[in-house]
Amino acid sequence: MDNKQVSDTWERGSPYEQYVGRWSRQVAPPFLSWLSIPAGRKWLDVGCGTGALCAAIVDRCAPASVAGVEPSEGFLKTARENLADRVALHPGSATAIPLGDASVDVVVSGLVLNFVPDQRAALSEMARVSGKGGAIAAYVWDYAGKMELMRYFWDAAVELDPGAAKLDEGPRFPLCRPEALEKLFIDAGLNGVEVRSIDVPTRFASFDDYWQPFLGGQGPAPAYAMSLDETARGVLRDRIREQLPTAADDSISLVARAWAARATVAK
Repeated sequence: MDNKQVSDTWERGSPYEQYVGRWSRQVAPPFLSWLSIPAGRKWLDVGCGTGALCAAIVDRCAPASVAGVEPSEGFLKTARENLADRVALHPGSATAIPLGDASVDVVVSGLVLNFVPDQRAALSEMARVSGKGGAIAAYVWDYAGKMELMRYFWDAAVELDPGAAKLDEGPRFPLCRPEALEKLFIDAGLNGVEVRSIDVPTRFASFDDYWQPFLGGQGPAPAYAMSLDETARGVLRDRIREQLPTAADDSISLVARAWAARATVAK
């Protein structure tokens, strides 16, 4: 296996949508319901990706405005196609948000914080643009636990190739646990920090429905799968198939858990 082929970088919207984007869209509604932000607020989505969370904000939260910041031009292109002129989209990163101080009321971020090298700096930047009393919230996948579509993949991959363990998001992203997420928000000086789990069902019509997104080659697990030769990839595929809970109609019902945190900026 060539480890250089395996990356956390996402550049194209379509493979991401097939792999995890469709499940991210299911996390957004309960996340926003939990936040319970009043209507008429100005929102910012940091690391907006293909625009799933932005779209949910527009549809559910009666915002005064919504902005999205995203470093990937490929994702921004998809977001623009998905959102048209409903959201103001900007190139930028979590640690360099191209907005002024106290320019929004609410800053959210979905499935991004664990990929940011300086997470404290990201929260500081979110606090800057939201200002005193502003709301900050984020969610990340529970890679080590109940993000089951990935856990079945990596458990089988590591069983067959112990070297794959260094690519598994579970141990690589210690932030994606409730205690670590809570500590990050508290250490950033935010007030009223709360953390909760959000579980969404991930039902696949068949094993092929489950497996095909791993052949997109983008993201750690798909990139690992495509770095294998055809024989090794077939062995991995068959091992995963053996382990998955498959119903009589060939469907596979799993759970995708996210850990969510919310807080406010000190007044």
